[in-house]
Amino acid sequence: MVTINQDGLAPAGREDGTRRDPRRWWALGALVASMLVLGFDTTILNVALPTMAEQLGATTGQQQWMADAYIVVFAALMLPAGLLGDRFGRRLMLITGLVIFLAGSLVGAAAGDVHAVVAARAVMGVGAALVTPLALSVLPSLFGADERTRAVSIISTASALGLPLGPVIGGWLLDHFWWGSVFLVNVPMAAIGIAACVLLLPETRDPASPRVDVLSTACTAAGLGALVYAIIEAPDRGWSDPLVLSLLAAATALLGLLVLRERRMTRPMLDMTLLAHRGFLLNTVAATLVMFVLSGLLFVLPQYLQAVLGNDALGTGVRLLPMIGGLMVATRGAPLTARRFGARATVSAGLVVLAFAAFLGSRTTAASGYGFTALWLAIAGVGFGFALVPAMSGALGALPGDRAGSGSGLLMTLRQVGGAIGIALLGSLLSGAFRDRLDVSGLPARLADAAGDSVVAAHLVARQTGSGRLAASADGAYVHGMGLVLLVCGAAALVSALLAAAFLPGTASPVPAGPGDAPQMVTSGTDAGQ
Repeated sequence: MVTINQDGLAPAGREDGTRRDPRRWWALGALVASMLVLGFDTTILNVALPTMAEQLGATTGQQQWMADAYIVVFAALMLPAGLLGDRFGRRLMLITGLVIFLAGSLVGAAAGDVHAVVAARAVMGVGAALVTPLALSVLPSLFGADERTRAVSIISTASALGLPLGPVIGGWLLDHFWWGSVFLVNVPMAAIGIAACVLLLPETRDPASPRVDVLSTACTAAGLGALVYAIIEAPDRGWSDPLVLSLLAAATALLGLLVLRERRMTRPMLDMTLLAHRGFLLNTVAATLVMFVLSGLLFVLPQYLQAVLGNDALGTGVRLLPMIGGLMVATRGAPLTARRFGARATVSAGLVVLAFAAFLGSRTTAASGYGFTALWLAIAGVGFGFALVPAMSGALGALPGDRAGSGSGLLMTLRQVGGAIGIALLGSLLSGAFRDRLDVSGLPARLADAAGDSVVAAHLVARQTGSGRLAASADGAYVHGMGLVLLVCGAAALVSALLAAAFLPGTASPVPAGPGDAPQMVTSGTDAGQ
């Protein structure tokens, strides 16, 4: 049994012994398999949503829940999951997380309705919350300082590969099998990860870590759940609806209680005092906003590519690659740019590029075709990468060395919250705009109501009634709603760019030198639509 000290490092003699163990690279392979399956699961569902909407009759709100159930649970449990690993054994909790993720995938594959899919996604979120922080925290017991950077680079690159693999794998599966296959594909990867962790990983723990605070964890989960539920229900019920107002009030109270409780604790799970560091706060805001935009876009784009442009699932996945390609290129160039011109200039420039791409995308029409979409998607990917990588590095670089662990946990949690709210808020904006613009005149009330559920449902009604006018109206209404979403994204990115240029520290912050370090900042749990 290996005991890790409070800094997360093994004693020098034991670390040297472990470092020479030839099995350490096989053990790293186990972690790579674990992170890869989480990586492509971040984007694989987005491509499946239009197909699932058609076959399960899911409304836009239900599609939002299928994506957000994973992210809300992930965000709420990430910090306590890391502490559980510190106390009870990181290998044990990592294996437990993979088992839970595998079980959720099996439930999702066998689901027969929307509610079962949402439940499966929530279970998978529990597993992902255990796997993500612990996969990196076991590295100090496996590798010495001279090899650790290379190991982190490899595992981070594996996470990054999931982004482009997700849409392509998901599209291929949907073209050849039923929609449940996007869940079933997780099973062999998770099983390989479990077997490798059992056989190859040493057990490590840190008994001195803070205890898991059940009340704070419950406040986080309930508060985020209430907030997301209110945002998703608002387009149907109205923002003045008593249920929506009650949920918003409950979310405010619960999250406020969380902040007050954590501020009073000697060793809090969620160290809010870190936000007093200006560099950490502003870089965290920038990184959270980027995840807000990225998650929202990956929710609205597949339906446009599939329902409006008429691509199949595989074609939809392939057509998302320009954005992923731009992002991957930028994550390699951003560290060099940040070292030369400083993090402030790089983050600000990335956000400006992102705003330009969003404003350009808002000019999309139903007749624009894919070429125009590919252009602004690639530009958006470049903006994402140049904004996110130095923002993440700058946030952690602004903290004292002894606060890096708690700062990383807070940063990852806020990024997940940004992704969940992005899907909920931007998806709700899209849903309301689509319903308001859709022309259902002449349809029976039942069919008119069904057509307003989503663009996929509108096309199903159009085929059922033989109404070309309804199909054309659905395309125009969806593109109009997507344009509003992109305008909001562009405005938010532009405001954030101005704030970054004005207030971020002017000195360059430490930025990962290896190209593999950067992508990990993009994929820890996103996702986009998970």
